[in-house]
Parts: sequence; C-alpha cells; structure tokens
Amino acid sequence: MRVLLSTYGSRGDVEPVVALAVQLRARGAEVRVCAPPDFAELLAGVGVPMVPVGQSARALTKAAPPPSSMPQRAAELIADQFVAVAAAAEGCDALVATGMMPAAAGALSVAEKFGIRSVSVTFQQLTLPSPYHAPLAYRGRPFPPDVTDSRVLWELDAQSNNVLFGEALNTNRASIGLPPVDNVRDYVIGDQPWLATDPTLDPWQEPAGLDVVQTGAWILPDERPLADELVAFLDAGEPPVYVGFGSMPMHASTDAAQVAIEAIRAQGRRALVKRGWADLALIDDQDDCFTVDEVNQQALFGRVAAVVHHGGAGTTTTATRAGVPQVVVPQAADQPYWAGRVADLGIGVAHDGPTPTFESLSVALKTALAPETGVRATAVAGTIRTDGTTVAAKLLLDRSC
Repeated sequence: MRVLLSTYGSRGDVEPVVALAVQLRARGAEVRVCAPPDFAELLAGVGVPMVPVGQSARALTKAAPPPSSMPQRAAELIADQFVAVAAAAEGCDALVATGMMPAAAGALSVAEKFGIRSVSVTFQQLTLPSPYHAPLAYRGRPFPPDVTDSRVLWELDAQSNNVLFGEALNTNRASIGLPPVDNVRDYVIGDQPWLATDPTLDPWQEPAGLDVVQTGAWILPDERPLADELVAFLDAGEPPVYVGFGSMPMHASTDAAQVAIEAIRAQGRRALVKRGWADLALIDDQDDCFTVDEVNQQALFGRVAAVVHHGGAGTTTTATRAGVPQVVVPQAADQPYWAGRVADLGIGVAHDGPTPTFESLSVALKTALAPETGVRATAVAGTIRTDGTTVAAKLLLDRSC
C-alpha cells in the first residue's frame, strides 16, 4: 500500500506525521511525506522520503506578516499544494492531510481529483465544531466580544475560512476540473475527522454532532542520546528548570531569556535554555545555566525540575508523559487551550498572557515547583497513551483492504 502524508506548519505539525510514517512503514506500507523544507533533516533521520512543499515555515513564522496578507499567503500555499501533492500522490492508495487549513484543503482537493481515499487529521480539537468549546479566531478577524453562543461562533468561523481561503481554493480546484467548495472548513474536516491527541489531555466530548475518531497522540520515539556536555551539566547539580518556546519567535517578549533565567535563579534553581526559533541565549557566563539546540526532549524532560514552554501540543504531551511540572506561556492559536488543560489537570500553571515578567514567572514557578504539583504530574503521566500511531496506522491500513 502506498500512503502520502501531507502537512504544512511548524514542527508540531510535522513531527506527528513523521511518527505515523514510521509506524506505517513498519507495517509494510510505502510512505512519503509532503512537508515544509525546514524538516528535511528530521525526515532523513528516519529514512522517510520527503517532498518539500512551499517556502520555509520558519522564515514565514519569524517574518510575522500582517493579518491583511493572509489571503495572499493562503493562495500561495494552496497553489504549492496543488503542484507538490499532485506530483507526490501518483500511484498512492491513501492520503492523510493535516497542518494549516489552506494546505489541508489543497491536499484533499488533489486526493479528490485522483480518486484517492483521504483522511483529515487535527492535532487539537479547537478546529472541530463542538458545542463545548469556541473556535479559534484568525489574526485580524476577532469574534464580536458580545457573541457567546457557540453555534453562532462556529458559523462565524466558517465564514472566516471562506473569506480567507475560499477564492484561492476554488480557483485552483477549477484549474483541475473540480467543482467549487461552498464551505472550506467543513470540506477539510470531512465526514469522519481524526483527532490525534491524548484523551486525558484533550478529551473529546459527546454528543457533538461530529463523528470524530480520537486515535491518541502520534508520538515519534526518540532514541538519540543526550550530548555528553549536557549530561555533564545535568549531573553537576540539582535538576534544572528547562525553558524553551519551540517554533515561537517570541516577538512580544524580546527579553524572554533574561526574564526566565532570573526567575529560575530566584527559585534557587539552575536553568537549561533551548534556543528554538526565538533564538534564546544565555545572559552571562555563570555555570548555573546551559543552552541546547536540537535535543531529545523525551530523554531530557525526565531529568528536569520543571518545563517552561509555549504550550504546543507536542511539547505539552511530552512533558505530561514525562511527569514533569509545567509552566505554559501561550503565544498563539491553540496554546492557551493547552495551558488551560495543564492547569485544569493540576500538573502545572497557565501563565496569564504571552509576555512573561520576572514577577509573573516567579509566581508561576513557585507553584509548579511545589511538591504537590510534582505528585500530581507523576500521577497523570501514568494515564498518557503511547499507542496513537499504532491505532492510526491500523485504521488506515485496515480500511484500505
């Protein structure tokens, strides 16, 4: 069986797809992945063929284009999907689409044209219509503050998707002989979307009027050893506090590293700083701090006292699975939701807003480092499933028989 996995976005949109690719290949499927060029090394590391799509996701994120440019960027992204996915999909039996909404819409359109069975996947439930939560608002298109009815909010969400992506999608669909789509969001979601998240962290509530298949999170096993210098730092004292914001450039917090390090020191702890797309760096040459670039978080998080992060689905899942307390400083999109889940579960703190100060982070760290938070984090860790890719691969392969 030949399977094409298509995504576009940050690492949180790509690594779970790589995890599924590895599982599918282990079950005898022939797999290739369409993804931004930033992640060629990640795919090469597991030996999965990659078809690069579009411009660098990192460059786009760091550039922070204004909301007014979104339709144009979406048009470019959709056009890239029609070219790259069409070339990669030849001879495929199934296509899995995820990532940014316009990218998924383009990939699914190609599958429709070729008559390929397709599955739409999301790594957080906030894009799936439900009476139990509100939709995410796009930048530059906030919902009216006086509207609280979930049904109305979801109608407004559908309108936003059509305004932002509808013209570009339908122009490209017409170019390959496909009819127009009236509702972009519902087209992408399809009849039976998959929710690739952990049921403890992200419980889907019924009834919701949508046939959602929750597979569990797609976790890529990481066997890489920690660097000798990092191990030496970890062994030299008490467990440090890790701080890293993944693919978030932290435009609103230019002193994030300084704030974090000073707040961590105020708690009598050492600091471990991940550079990430925010390019965090040390603020002095004291030996109580250490920086890392690419690192095996699965191995590392079990050796730290707490994790300060942005609240991406992948980082939140990894930290929860490791049983380490968290301080989530959400920046955008679904990250406030994950911060809220961490707080609701009692395994850490949801920071109020995207810009930490010494005072706000100090208060959060004090709670996260309290013994009772650690006990709760350990307890919840035992409930996190690790079979998400196994469930998804079996569903995909069985349905093709």
